[in-house]
Amino acid sequence: MASKTKISDGNSTVLPAEIRKLLDLGPGDTLLWDVREGVITIHPHKKETLDGICGMISVGGDAVSEKKRAQSGE
Repeated sequence: MASKTKISDGNSTVLPAEIRKLLDLGPGDTLLWDVREGVITIHPHKKETLDGICGMISVGGDAVSEKKRAQSGE
């Protein structure tokens, strides 16, 4: 999919609606811009939600033991 946008006088541009909808992007999400050999690549990063953060955390256990285990690569 290709889209075209214009840079405004304030050096802003708009993320086209069809791309926002396709990637489910909205307020709070960020875009990582990378330039290599004159080519711009944009990578979206979704805003973390409380549900998503809670899903990363295990319930119970000893935090110190868990940290030591993670640092040792277990």
